[in-house]
Amino acid sequence: MNTNTRALADVAAERARQINVEGWTIEHDNRHSCNEIPIAAACYIIAEPDDEVVPGAWPWAAEYWKPKSRRRNLVRACALILAEIERLDRIADAADEGGA
Repeated sequence: MNTNTRALADVAAERARQINVEGWTIEHDNRHSCNEIPIAAACYIIAEPDDEVVPGAWPWAAEYWKPKSRRRNLVRACALILAEIERLDRIADAADEGGA
């Protein structure tokens, strides 16, 4: 598998943007323990390009719904999934440290 692709680079850049521009820090992500992050990703996955209608499942305020092109929505969704995986890894790492 080629791990040096434009798609992976774009997802990494989007994740960095979410943290550095939007301010969605690790601490912020840790507070979302009721599947909000993967639900938001799912909303972007199924969104029509530039759809202004906020999905009923969208877990946050309408002002944070910012769909773009199909590809851009998928990149955002992947970055959100990455954020959720990182959050779960932090929980597992903390449990491992607590049990050691």
